[in-house]
Amino acid sequence: MSHVFTLEQIRQVSDPMDFTDTIEQGFIQYSKGNVVVPPVGELTFEDPPGDTHIKYGYVKNDDTYVIKIASGFYNNPALGLSSSSGLMLVFCQKTGVLKSVLMDEGHLTNVRTAVAGRICAKIMAPDTVHAIGVLGTGIQARMQVEYLKGVVDCKQVRVWGRTKQHAQSYQADMAQKGYEVELAASAAEVAASCNLIITTTPSTVPLLSGKEIRPGTHITAMGSDTPDKQELDADILQGADLVVADSIPQCLERGEISHAIRKGVLDQDKIIELGDILDRPDIRVRDGSELSVADLTGVAVQDVQIATAVCTALEDGK
Repeated sequence: MSHVFTLEQIRQVSDPMDFTDTIEQGFIQYSKGNVVVPPVGELTFEDPPGDTHIKYGYVKNDDTYVIKIASGFYNNPALGLSSSSGLMLVFCQKTGVLKSVLMDEGHLTNVRTAVAGRICAKIMAPDTVHAIGVLGTGIQARMQVEYLKGVVDCKQVRVWGRTKQHAQSYQADMAQKGYEVELAASAAEVAASCNLIITTTPSTVPLLSGKEIRPGTHITAMGSDTPDKQELDADILQGADLVVADSIPQCLERGEISHAIRKGVLDQDKIIELGDILDRPDIRVRDGSELSVADLTGVAVQDVQIATAVCTALEDGK
C-alpha cells in the first residue's frame, strides 16, 4: 500500500539528516555507469516566466526508482508564493508498485541542490575563503550559503540581486543566521572581492566575464538548468583550470558548459564529471592560484538518493 507524506512530515525526518554522503555516493555511482537517468523532461513558460522539470531514474540493483516533478515560477514571491514547488514519487524497482508520494513542494529538490553545492565547495573551494559571493537572492542564494557550514569557515557574504529590495531582504534574513552581508551594485563588484562565488539566478545572459574573476577563485554555477539560461561568459570556462560537470551528457545540452562547447572555446575532454573527481582525489587541482568551475544542472540521481533516504526514514517512523 502506498503512502502520501506531507511537507511537514517530510521535514520532521529530513531536517535533521545529513545527505552529503548519500548524494556523493549517487554521483560516484552515476559516473561509474551504475545509474539509469533518461533525458530531462521539460516545460518552459513565458507569461508568467517559469519552467517545470521531470527527472527520473534509478540506481541499478537498488530497491527503488524515483520520478520527480519540480517547478520554478519566478514571479511567485510577488504573489506571496514560493518560487519552487513539486513532488517526488518513489516506486519499488522490483514490481513497479508505488511506495510513497512525497508532497515536498520542491523542498527536497532545494536540499539536494544545496548539498551538491556543499560537495563542490568541499573539494574545490580555496583553502581560505575571504568572502562568499552570491548572485541572486532567492531560496538557493540562501541555502547554498547555509549548507557551506562545516566546509567553508567564512561568514562574509557579498550579494547582488536584481532589485535593491530583494538584496536588502536577503541581507536581513542572512544576518539573523550569523552572516555579515554586504550589498554589491553589480555582479562584477561581487567577483572583485570574493574567491568563492555561487550563481543562483535564472539569467539568460552572462552576468560575469573572465576578466572580472580573481585568480584562485572557485565558482559553483547552479542557475543554468535549461538550454537557454546562462550566468557565466564562456571565456570563464575557457580560462578555467578545472571544469566539473554534475553530468557530462546533461551539461553538453544545458548549463554553462553547453554554451562554451557551442562557442568552441571548451573541449569536451577537458570536462571532469563530479562523480569521477569524488572517486579520484588525485585528479583535483588546488595550488591556490587556479580557477575552478562546477556546473550543476541537477541530476536525477540526486533525487533518487534523497527521496529513497527520506522514504526509508518515513516508513521506519510509521
